[in-house]
Amino acid sequence: MIILGIDPGTATTGYGVIKKGKNQALSCLDYGLISTSPKLDPEQRLKKLYLELNQLISKYRPRLLAVEKIYFFKNLKTALPISEAKGVILLAAANKKIKIREFTPLQIKTALVGYGRAQKWQIQRMIQSILKLKEIPRPDDAADALALAICASF
Repeated sequence: MIILGIDPGTATTGYGVIKKGKNQALSCLDYGLISTSPKLDPEQRLKKLYLELNQLISKYRPRLLAVEKIYFFKNLKTALPISEAKGVILLAAANKKIKIREFTPLQIKTALVGYGRAQKWQIQRMIQSILKLKEIPRPDDAADALALAICASF
């Protein structure tokens, strides 16, 4: 089964694609960023996110999409654009009839490391170990997306 993890944002949206084999082993197929220019109008940034996400969906044909559950923000100015990006992500998945799972940061940390207050570097090391990657996945948004996909695989 192919699982697509998405860490939503308007400037950068992280993505991670993993495969869960019949033996339950996980492997990394791809990860990276969908980036948009701050020079674009908000609706054009969301359109670019939608189109590039659809390309990923067409390429990998995931059966499951994992996304971070947005439930608390320190800054309302960033909360609204991220919520808009998440809406575009959910729409893209719904249009392709892909099952969606949402996870809080606490759930992700607990699933991967066994501790809800794990540091980012601890999660990244666990991602590297689980997926047998040569290096820690970078940038952070892409690593977060891989963590979401791994969490969904459990």
